[in-house]
Amino acid sequence: MGYNVIASAFKHGVGKADIGHALRCRWRVFASDDDSVVMVIGPSQSAEPLEVDVKFDKRGMTVIHAMPARAKFLAGWWLP
Repeated sequence: MGYNVIASAFKHGVGKADIGHALRCRWRVFASDDDSVVMVIGPSQSAEPLEVDVKFDKRGMTVIHAMPARAKFLAGWWLP
């Protein structure tokens, strides 16, 4: 799976290896208001849930944001 990662994706300290792991082992995918962006929920290499925002365009797939997953995206299936 080829993808690019822009600098803003590292703002919250999530590394490229963890981003790749979350994308490969994704648990859920959420649509966004922007048809070209989805949010992937998946595990870091240490199994911490991550949110990874991915934009799709003519150049392919680009990770634009990554951070530890917020409770509102884990409620009901990961958290009680």
